[in-house]
Amino acid sequence: MNPSYQGNSIPMHIFSVAELTSSIKTLLEENFAFIWINGEISNFSKPSSGHYYFSLKDARSQISAVMFHGQNRKLTFLPENGMQITALGRLSVYEPRGTYQIIIEHLEPKGIGALQIAFEQLKEKLKNEGLFDIQHKRPIPLFPNKITVITSPTGAVVHDIIKVATRRFPNICITIIPVSVQGPGAEKEIVNAIHLLNSRKDSDLAIIARGGGSLEDLQAFNSEPVARAVFSSNIPIVSAIGHETDYTIIDFISDLRAPTPSAAAEIVVPDKTELLNLIKTKQKFLEVFFQSYIEKKRSVVTQSTDRLIDPKQKIQDFRIRTDDLLNRMIRSFSYSNQRLYDKLEFVKKRLYSNPLADRLYFGHISIDRMKDNIIRNLLVTFQKKQSGFQEITGKLNALSPVSILNRGYSITRTKKEKKIVNNARLVSIGQHLEVILAKGMLNCIVEGKIPHVEEDV
Repeated sequence: MNPSYQGNSIPMHIFSVAELTSSIKTLLEENFAFIWINGEISNFSKPSSGHYYFSLKDARSQISAVMFHGQNRKLTFLPENGMQITALGRLSVYEPRGTYQIIIEHLEPKGIGALQIAFEQLKEKLKNEGLFDIQHKRPIPLFPNKITVITSPTGAVVHDIIKVATRRFPNICITIIPVSVQGPGAEKEIVNAIHLLNSRKDSDLAIIARGGGSLEDLQAFNSEPVARAVFSSNIPIVSAIGHETDYTIIDFISDLRAPTPSAAAEIVVPDKTELLNLIKTKQKFLEVFFQSYIEKKRSVVTQSTDRLIDPKQKIQDFRIRTDDLLNRMIRSFSYSNQRLYDKLEFVKKRLYSNPLADRLYFGHISIDRMKDNIIRNLLVTFQKKQSGFQEITGKLNALSPVSILNRGYSITRTKKEKKIVNNARLVSIGQHLEVILAKGMLNCIVEGKIPHVEEDV
């Protein structure tokens, strides 16, 4: 196309890409300086720079959005994918890519407040960390000596707690740590009060209290630092925030939640009058019980006393019984001795009627005869055995190879196979042989052979 063409009287101007993008940017920023927009968050990301990048979309369209760190750090909640929001921002064009986007200055959830979103998110976070678990709850003392109340010193709450506590237990010790319960600085004051409570270590429990209010009024008790300070406390803490329907984060973390500040005082402070009445009732019960117990034991003692015999009479009876047993024992021993004596006399008479000396004399004679017979028999048997042994020994010596060797003969055998050599034809020239003598052995080598004469013929 000819650049100079200006058909239909349209003024001719050729834009560069940068010039066109810059013109669009100026046009958008001048006509849409600040706008409110509704949409659903998607593709949410938070890089290390701290900026929020996401898209806002509805059923038909979407637009890129960015919220810089300087603005998003003021938010009390964290945007999430799928969240419906209302945002205040200004349109701009990102010139390097030629895309337009909205720069968000303010962001709030649509249909639900930002504080409520922040409340739910912090609640879920702390719950997942286990700060709500029952095992972390400390027991509330039944009879506290000293109670610390963390609350505003000017509100009706502190007077209600003191009134209820002193009515129930007039000499109860109560300490007040004054703090702001809403507004700037309230969060820090409450945290410092909890730290002071634990550093003193002189209270048995503490009550954190304030009257009712909106979610904004109760914000200090929904903050993460206060929640973690309550969790870290070594002293049991009772939360008494707002009315019965009001719930804060520390209600889930504290060791006990009271529906109202007055109810907290009712719960933790025992009723002294009731305790005294209970003590009197228990005392009366114990008196009646022990009186009945003593009467029963007294009756048992009386019955036992009636059955007891006079000690003197008892001793006399034992003496009579002892004398009787002694007489019986003497008679028994006398009878046994008499029997033994009679038996001894009987044996004695038998011994005298058959003198032992005569029996011993004849016994010796009989034994000597038997001994002589045994010796004679043994000598005859030994001589017979000796003759037979000498005969067998002579035969063995005549047949023994040792005797043959002693007469100058020898035994020849091959060295490897240990076979007896009795024929010259069984060996070869140079073969190693062993010659066994009566005393010792010779190793020989065959140098020549002379065959048997009869074999050669």
